[in-house]
This record gives sequence, C-alpha cells and structure tokens, in this order.
Amino acid sequence: MTDLLRRLRLRLAHGLFGPRPPRPEREPAKKGAHNLFDAAATHVAACAEGDEDRGAEAADWVSPEALAFGINELACRALIALARERRQSPHEVARDLLSLPAA
Repeated sequence: MTDLLRRLRLRLAHGLFGPRPPRPEREPAKKGAHNLFDAAATHVAACAEGDEDRGAEAADWVSPEALAFGINELACRALIALARERRQSPHEVARDLLSLPAA
C-alpha cells in the first residue's frame, strides 16, 4: 500500500500526464457483470496507474452514485489499514497523504 502511495506521489510530482506505453486491447466488459466494489477497486487502481481508459470503463459498470459509494468505502478501508500499519490515527495519516500540516 505504501509503495502505491509513493508511486502516486512521484507521479504527481513529475507530471501525471507524461508519455505512457501503449496498452493492449481489451474485450469490452458487459455492463452489470461487476459489483460496485469491483468497479471502485478497478477505477481507483486505474487512476493510480494513470490508465484513463480502464478507469472510464470501470465507471460505466455501475451508476455514478454506486461508484462514489464504493470509492469512499475503499478510501476508508485503505486509510484504516495504512493507519494500523503506521501505528497512527486515521486523521494523521489522511493529513500526511494530502500533504497537509499536522493539526
């Protein structure tokens, strides 16, 4: 998890939209074949990897409201897991991830 955050931080610092290697073609997914957590996990992972096409594809699997709920749930679970790993409060970890000063 921390490796993913480190890569994301580096990507943001060095430009999010730099050149990317070409992606292999994928078969289109059938709408309704995925649940909201599958869609959220795929969407967030695609965003972290800079794969806009895969993120857009995952966003089409469920309604925008369901995707937002899934992303929020994923963020909460990830924050709790990272806070436990760091032995800090979720509040401290969230502020650190967003580069905010300590409260």
